[in-house]
Amino acid sequence: MQVPLYNQAGQEIGTTELRDDIFAIEPNQPVMHQALVRQLANARQGTADTKQRGEIAGGGAKPYRQKGTGHARQGSTRSPQYRHGGVVFGPTPRKYTQKMPQKMRQLALRSALSAKVAEGQVRVVDNLQFDAPKTSAMEQVLAGLAVQSSALIVLPEANLAVQKSAANIADVKTLRANYLNVRDLLGYEMLVLPLGAVKAIEGYLGK
Repeated sequence: MQVPLYNQAGQEIGTTELRDDIFAIEPNQPVMHQALVRQLANARQGTADTKQRGEIAGGGAKPYRQKGTGHARQGSTRSPQYRHGGVVFGPTPRKYTQKMPQKMRQLALRSALSAKVAEGQVRVVDNLQFDAPKTSAMEQVLAGLAVQSSALIVLPEANLAVQKSAANIADVKTLRANYLNVRDLLGYEMLVLPLGAVKAIEGYLGK
């Protein structure tokens, strides 16, 4: 499919070809949802922990005798109903890791990219390069590309000048093409792709 090609000044200088099997498929929403849930789950540390009654020091002696007090029988002051007692059904350390086949992960990325293109939320630029980090220069580029909200800038490789230029702009993130993920694609409205990033994405998502 053909999409407009822009330069850094935001001027349309022609068109460029995007692969239909990556940028123009029918988005598979269930797979996209599964990939997003997996990514969020894998980011969880799973270190939350509470102590059960058997893990708390003390409470070995019976608080009072079994009968004749008028109170319910109790065997330990570390029971859950007591202050400083154990926690009932509290969290314990666990792994939230989910697995997903590689082909399904790639389908989720292709679906997210295709959805972005279909909604007109992709800007392809011929090149994105700065001589030195400068926030105002990046703001001018985004303004020229009609990016008025959040934006994800995908780079073909590490570029400190571009990365630092975008670092202080709210709701703008730079990401290397080989780290592209569903969470960032869905979390930012506009997607800015230099031609080098397009080729990198097509390189590992192409069939």
